[in-house]
Amino acid sequence: MELSIYQSIKLQILDLLALSKDAVHIHIGIGVFLVAVMIWKKGRIEGVCLFPVFGVAILMEILDLRDDLNSLGYLRWSASGHDIINTTFWPIILVFMVWIKKLYRKIRK
Repeated sequence: MELSIYQSIKLQILDLLALSKDAVHIHIGIGVFLVAVMIWKKGRIEGVCLFPVFGVAILMEILDLRDDLNSLGYLRWSASGHDIINTTFWPIILVFMVWIKKLYRKIRK
């Protein structure tokens, strides 16, 4: 079966970067998060900056699931869940750390 345009682009990116698929997901998640922080929130790390990260992660997985269904005949839910976790993990951790820091400052006052 022929590869979709999305899968072809993914393979080209993986070849160019010489990184694993998991590493690329991590980099995409952090990159989208930092762009959201810089452009949308003017450098402030806030929970709403996670929305674009979740949006990109879900969009990538919808495309992967569609291609899985077309090429394999079934959906690989565990692979998609794994990819979503890889994409969103560090941005969530960063927001959580900032939230803890703010909470700690309030407690100390």
